[in-house]
Amino acid sequence: HRAHKDFSLSGAAGAVLAPVGQDQPLAQRRREHGLAVFDLELLTARLDRDAVHVAKMAPMKKLLIAGYGDIARRAAPRLEARYVLQALSRRRGFDLDRPETLAGLAAADAVLHCAPPPASGTADTHTCNLLAALAKGGILPARVVYVSTSGVYGDCGGARVDESRAVHPQTDRARRRVDAERQLALWCSERGVALVVLRAPGIYAADRLPLERLRLGTPVLRTEDDVYTNHIHAEDLAAIVVRALEDAAPGGTYNGSDDSEIRMGDWLDLVAERAGLPRPPRVARSEVQGRIAPELLSFMSESRRLANRRMKEGLGARLRYRTVFEGVPRPAEAA
Repeated sequence: HRAHKDFSLSGAAGAVLAPVGQDQPLAQRRREHGLAVFDLELLTARLDRDAVHVAKMAPMKKLLIAGYGDIARRAAPRLEARYVLQALSRRRGFDLDRPETLAGLAAADAVLHCAPPPASGTADTHTCNLLAALAKGGILPARVVYVSTSGVYGDCGGARVDESRAVHPQTDRARRRVDAERQLALWCSERGVALVVLRAPGIYAADRLPLERLRLGTPVLRTEDDVYTNHIHAEDLAAIVVRALEDAAPGGTYNGSDDSEIRMGDWLDLVAERAGLPRPPRVARSEVQGRIAPELLSFMSESRRLANRRMKEGLGARLRYRTVFEGVPRPAEAA
């Protein structure tokens, strides 16, 4: 009778209880019925003299992901524990260049925006179309997380750069990102939606290394002309995204960078060494015109050292790969 009373009271409170010893059936029911372990909290119910642990279940939140690329895919396994995921991608019939395909979006408690801007112009029409679709559908998320780029700062002459520095984009690629940030800031501010902007630098992983550039022998700048470059491992950025989507994560703008302080030539030397490839030739800046593609040359014209203290202390993110020296795989690790 006591056991029946305890479980009845729990049911009246809206809890769905199951013994922890039945983890597999519980996980299956969670996926089938859209339930999640509420705050992963274990409650205790007493059955006569025996104590058993039970898990309290609650409806899963819904997460809309715009741009289901590498970072979103890496984050997905961790996000699926708390969210029902709806991914917007061309493969799934959604196209941010075609607003009509965005009609009928499902309600969302949060939005993860990883979609890049268009390839030309200074405005991000993709973000514009996404926000218009949310407004038209009456979708009001509690939180939006946007993966932007550190390129919005422009060339900083090798200075240390924190989030208080004004944006100064020097390419249309970066101007489109600034436009996206401004659109999101206005939209979220008007609606009381928490916004997290993650300004990511160069993203790398074992399958995201500039190996083809090294094989082609594309030159880099000699040390006296070289620029500082910034990096983040793809797995770390995915973990930062997961943290930024938590309800307790403070809104704001964060540099999503690791602790590396390295020049571009030294970065490429490291990758070449670990991959068993020749180091790239070094040249003076006066010699690069015509030898390097304009887009690549634009990256070699901006130098900055990102500060990530706010990301670590304010957002509470933790890095698995503190620097590129830990993150770039050695030959044995890559095999």
